[in-house]
Amino acid sequence: MFESLTEKLQKVFQKLRSRGGLSEEEVGEALREVRLVLLEADVNYKVVKDFVARVKERAIGQDVLTGLNPAQQVIKIVNEEMIALLGGQQAKLKVADRPPTVIMVAGLQGSGKTTNVAKLALMLKKQGKKPLLVAGDVYRPAAIKQLKTLGEQTGVAVFDMGDKQDAVVVGNAAMSNARANGYDYVLIDTAGRLHIDEEMMSELQRLRSSVDITEVLLVVDAMTGQDAVNVAQRFNEALEIDGILMTKMDGDARGGAALSVKEVTGKPIKFIGTSEKMDGIEPFHPDRMASRILGMGDVLSLIEKAQQSIDEKKALEMERKLRENRFDLNDYLDQLQQMRKMGPLDKILEMIPGFGGAKQLKGAQIDEKEFGRVEAILRSMTVEERSDPSILNASRRRRIAAGSGTNVQEVNQVINQFNEMRKMIRALAGADESGKRRKRVVDFPFMR
Repeated sequence: MFESLTEKLQKVFQKLRSRGGLSEEEVGEALREVRLVLLEADVNYKVVKDFVARVKERAIGQDVLTGLNPAQQVIKIVNEEMIALLGGQQAKLKVADRPPTVIMVAGLQGSGKTTNVAKLALMLKKQGKKPLLVAGDVYRPAAIKQLKTLGEQTGVAVFDMGDKQDAVVVGNAAMSNARANGYDYVLIDTAGRLHIDEEMMSELQRLRSSVDITEVLLVVDAMTGQDAVNVAQRFNEALEIDGILMTKMDGDARGGAALSVKEVTGKPIKFIGTSEKMDGIEPFHPDRMASRILGMGDVLSLIEKAQQSIDEKKALEMERKLRENRFDLNDYLDQLQQMRKMGPLDKILEMIPGFGGAKQLKGAQIDEKEFGRVEAILRSMTVEERSDPSILNASRRRRIAAGSGTNVQEVNQVINQFNEMRKMIRALAGADESGKRRKRVVDFPFMR
């Protein structure tokens, strides 16, 4: 989402870094560029104006310009103000004093409300909680059916009373069911409309006053830009929401909604939707998002993804194999599979400092389909062949190519790349005569 914004901001920062010292005029010029970049990203005009004013006041008023590294100080201030703009600290879900915690999920029709309430339930389930999904959209039978299907996919229980009951009746009945069956969380999917109207708001207000709601979470679509901010503002005025779940943060929108909504509504983004997959939802961390927007990477999120995706026992076994130089094609296949669990490779690279900007990634075209080809080739080998690639003669390679739907040249390429990787591992494990580690570059199949 922030690719264009990141690239443009990095160009501004590069100009600052290229100068030894900075004058007040040069800072003003850089901030004018920052202002234009943010406006082009569809950030609310007043939000941009106030943001730039705060940065300028701090940059000029704190002996920054006479400091040791003024450019870096200005960038640091921009980063800190960006974090504040996005909400400052991570805003977590409220927890009821006595269970269950009840979350009412509201939003316009088409914002991804039903899908994301199920994603949220799955996230809570993975944290060891016992969530109950409630089909509170009594106007759309398709919404009830969709929620039940998602419940089956995620293994989360769904409470529904069909489309003949009032939403308040459904909510109260769900609460009785939750208390009787020991559910920690109750997540109520509510009815949406294509636009905000009195009938929808009246029902949500009745539901909130009748059921002991702990948290009202509003789902908005990041792709709609400032319309999403306006929707959040109107819902908040009528309903007093507690937080926002912003969907489609993996899209190609300019990012203005994410940067504007907290400042305009006073309500924090609590979660973001990062993909269409059921695990494509993350808690929102303002500091990490600011770091990614400014092209500084997001190491903490990368570590968390690795911890969720990589088997610790396998990782320890792999470490031993690498030290003992016993890395084979079975291990190569296993590593590819664990990498794929972490998500699209370009998204992973964006989290690594130095790779955050679009400029760095443009040189390496990442072909996700190549992952599948390599995996198909490796799976077409026998366990014996993967354990000892030296036995892969011409006849075996032709059989592997036929079995994987590829050609012999592609099979040879994978084997050669693996051999290069093994050489690199051997070099890294030891040192040459001068005591320096050898440096090799491996052309991975999924990066061109």
